[in-house]
Amino acid sequence: QVQLVESGGGLVQAGGSLRLSCAASGRTFSCYAVGWFRQAPGKEREFVSAIRWSGGSTNYVDSVKGRFTISRDVAKNTVYLQMNSLKPEDTAVYYCAVRLYSGLYYSLHHYNYWGQGTQVTVSS
Repeated sequence: QVQLVESGGGLVQAGGSLRLSCAASGRTFSCYAVGWFRQAPGKEREFVSAIRWSGGSTNYVDSVKGRFTISRDVAKNTVYLQMNSLKPEDTAVYYCAVRLYSGLYYSLHHYNYWGQGTQVTVSS
């Protein structure tokens, strides 16, 4: 079992920044990768970014490239999502998730454990 707790969400004006954190506990040594997803009201949950636990290779959805940066602190078992130049369309509940095995990094069905989510609201 892996437990995930997200934090760092909040209300910010367009153009502002937030940093989300995802703290993992439990069998963290079994993690293959960690991903961030988001879900806006009335929309499906979508992939945002992912990072390999070993090696740190990263992936991003096109809409956040150049604005968001994913990183990890292995010693703290924590993954971060630095979000800059935020836009109103970034408003959503953001979830982190752990993938135990290699797979499609953008597919939520390939992730095994999920956090409870943190709300990000960007005002115009």
